[in-house]
Amino acid sequence: MANILIIGCGDVGLRCARLLAPRHRLYGLARTPQSAQRLREAGITPVRGDLDDHASLARLSGVADWVLHFAPPPACGEHDMRTRKLLSILGKSRILPRRLVYISTSGVYGDCAGALIDETRPPRPQNARARRRLDAEQQVRRWGRRNGVAVSILRVPGIYAAERLPIERLQHGTPALRAEDDVFTNHIHADDLAQIAIYALFHARAGRIYHASDDSRMNMGDYFARVAATFGLPAPPRITRAEAEATLPAPLLSFMRESRRLLNQRIRSELGVRLLYADVDAFLKTQRPAG
Repeated sequence: MANILIIGCGDVGLRCARLLAPRHRLYGLARTPQSAQRLREAGITPVRGDLDDHASLARLSGVADWVLHFAPPPACGEHDMRTRKLLSILGKSRILPRRLVYISTSGVYGDCAGALIDETRPPRPQNARARRRLDAEQQVRRWGRRNGVAVSILRVPGIYAAERLPIERLQHGTPALRAEDDVFTNHIHADDLAQIAIYALFHARAGRIYHASDDSRMNMGDYFARVAATFGLPAPPRITRAEAEATLPAPLLSFMRESRRLLNQRIRSELGVRLLYADVDAFLKTQRPAG
């Protein structure tokens, strides 16, 4: 029975906990009393601390044999100071973790003009959010090499699940790009991401990067249209890129400016993953509209 520490016990972290709990002792970082109680209810022993407060993280030292790091970087800046604080504390113990898996984003690649890419593609992040993620990746890999800890990186695209579909966006009639201006997007079901993270924790090669992506290779507008059709909602209106640049908010535009298709052979050949949902369509076929 291993001691496993989950940093960032959100939706995917809790899904991992449900898979791990029967055979392992689980610990989770909890920032507030409310989050600590939520972790207890999920069978996770809470460890109080805040990634923005270095001194509060001292209790994490020496707690775990394995670490799942799901926590996002701060909302501003070029560097992930949260990961820096976490690694500093983990490295102070005489008993270091054996393995650490960091959950990053496929956004570190920037725009690839729709190309099919594997994990050897050099990252070229094009916004501060992705640059912070790449900074965290680099920190984690350096820390692993320096301390002899087997570290692996999962680069994750858009996460979906029954409760993580763009229903509200469709109800609001938010437009999508017309086909000739649209971008390729990549997806992974939250349950599949949880199992990929666990497979990586126990089977990944040290220093290795993996695309935690399913087999979907569709345009962003087609994704919204298929969700709309499944739930009996109006398909999103299609607009030109120029219209999008003039009318849509910057956070939404940032996703519309990058196009890539992720190859995912490594999770199968090296980790032995068998996806629960091969692609978005396979999942949508299991759904029924409310009412």
